[in-house]
Amino acid sequence: MTIDIDHLNTWIGRQQSNSEYLDVWLARRFAATFELDPVVADGEIAAELIHLCLTRPTVPTAELGHDGHPALGTFLPPVPLPRRMWAGGSFDFLAPIHIGDTVSRASTIRDVTRKQGRAGLLCFITVDHEIFANGRLALVERQDIVYRDTPRTSQADTTTPAQTEVATHQKAAHPSSVLLFRYSALTFNGHRIHYDRNFCVETEGYPGLVVHGPLQATWLCSFAADICGKRPVQFEFRSIAPLFDTDEVTLNAVEDGDGLRLWTANGDGKLAMTARARW
Repeated sequence: MTIDIDHLNTWIGRQQSNSEYLDVWLARRFAATFELDPVVADGEIAAELIHLCLTRPTVPTAELGHDGHPALGTFLPPVPLPRRMWAGGSFDFLAPIHIGDTVSRASTIRDVTRKQGRAGLLCFITVDHEIFANGRLALVERQDIVYRDTPRTSQADTTTPAQTEVATHQKAAHPSSVLLFRYSALTFNGHRIHYDRNFCVETEGYPGLVVHGPLQATWLCSFAADICGKRPVQFEFRSIAPLFDTDEVTLNAVEDGDGLRLWTANGDGKLAMTARARW
């Protein structure tokens, strides 16, 4: 397969904006999903990364691809590779978002890059987001999206690195199929790898349902805030390998200068996501 990178580069600079009211019911559903304090009210500071559940694309069902993703070629460029995943990103927290705020997202395509990976051709899209709460800039986000070809073999990856140090803070996480379904609903994410087990196993070759990248990032960001007693001012993360609902998962952290280094790992000690939080 070939990628016309010059054509895809014409999407650089393309912009999109959306707004949505953060009501108390979404905040309560988010709290229930992540087992946070369910007593929330208008005016309170919203939970970390709840903005990822807002201003989501509302594409008609008939316009979704076979994998449940919206078709490409409007805001995101029409990369001709079939698999799309969130590869990483960063958040700079500038001001809190409160329940009851109108949250607006201004998005810009920053870069399109073609690379040759170990398993084949890859294409990375970098998207910058500015998130406003009632007109004030609340956070700046970078989103890295990766597109890749269909692998020739099973999705099992024996080359995934193992964690190499002992965490000073550790917590178990439970990626049940119900949790993944709830998070897909919160984020209006139709990607079938998160809730359709037959599609995951028979079509995609995964051993189970795939845990969302943003869900893992939310786990780790909330874990960091719990450890230090306040939310970080900067949080960045990178996906290493998929986690599945069949995995035993741990959240891990160690002190590192002015912040924490964090990671998720499966029951075999293989890394899934790494992160860094700063205060």
